[in-house]
Amino acid sequence: MNRAYLIRQGGYDVEALEKAADRIFSAFGFYARLAPGRQVILKPNLVMKSAPEEAIITHPKLVAAVALCLKRRGAEVLVAESGGGVYNTAVMKSVFRACGYTAAAEQYGFSLYTECRSQTVELPRGVRCGALSVLEPFVQPREALVVNIAKLKTHGMMGYSGAVKNLFGTVPGLMKPELHCRYPEKEPFAEMLVDLCDYIRADFSFIDGIEAMEGNGPTGGEKRFVGALIGAESPYAADLAGAAVIGMRPEEILTLQNACARGLCADTPLELLGDPLESVRVPDFKRARSSDVDFLTRVPKPLRPLAKKIATPYPRIRRKSCVGCGKCAESCPQHTIELRGGKAQIGYARCIRCFCCHEMCPKHVIDIRRFSVFNL
Repeated sequence: MNRAYLIRQGGYDVEALEKAADRIFSAFGFYARLAPGRQVILKPNLVMKSAPEEAIITHPKLVAAVALCLKRRGAEVLVAESGGGVYNTAVMKSVFRACGYTAAAEQYGFSLYTECRSQTVELPRGVRCGALSVLEPFVQPREALVVNIAKLKTHGMMGYSGAVKNLFGTVPGLMKPELHCRYPEKEPFAEMLVDLCDYIRADFSFIDGIEAMEGNGPTGGEKRFVGALIGAESPYAADLAGAAVIGMRPEEILTLQNACARGLCADTPLELLGDPLESVRVPDFKRARSSDVDFLTRVPKPLRPLAKKIATPYPRIRRKSCVGCGKCAESCPQHTIELRGGKAQIGYARCIRCFCCHEMCPKHVIDIRRFSVFNL
């Protein structure tokens, strides 16, 4: 059964958020799984250094509220995450500090994982991927529970970023571009994400859709107030609810398609508890400029590779605004970006359109473009 809980939330007041999270946890009987001293790992979205008000990261006050719910019932709470760049202790301490998590941890009494150890693990049920490197706190078997706290955003490559996509952050730092390189097409990449999600087996998932990101997410879009806090035992159910809020159909989200095909996500309508969907639904939520390649079925097979290449959006650097920091080159799985004259330049011949550069640019000067005929 696909069951999720929706609460309309007006902002990021910790007391109000704690009440909302408590209501959601209680509806699913989650507290019965807790015992004094049991560790719970919270997995937010901290894709890059960003202020909470930019709507790029999971808001630290929501993480604090969830932590308070768990701590009041005796749990020990640890926040663990890896963004898209270099993953080491110094970097993670800096990311936590810049994102407001260090201050929140000190104020509300939870811990931050900065040891930055990972292990290569086998994915025995993997369809696309048989092994991956995973942050040590998430390695199976484990005694700790995992609570996934995603951010509701569009995504340049996958179209949608929610609970399933958020677990990609359990893969350490620069291993992520390697996976983009190994699986440059959307469908195989979605299969890999579901393989990883099936391995991690998060015990509960929230989606922070109070302030979401529309347009060219997951880092370069526009903040939009939606007012939705979503919770579910299944990350797939959480994503079904998240998609419904922003007007996306399940069949548009490849991870949901793949999970349903494997029997990981029930092929039944979503049962939404709590507040009505119409209280938060945003039918005009701006999509990412990802390509709609349905027209390829009408193109003769010999011409489809060329047609797909033309139709696929591509990253474009606004060179006048580029500061030459090199974050895009660092994150590029194909190593096709060079710094020339203090500015980044993309070698399109080897570009696989994964949009890692767009995602990791701290100045948001890499746009997603497509040939004008496909903007009609």
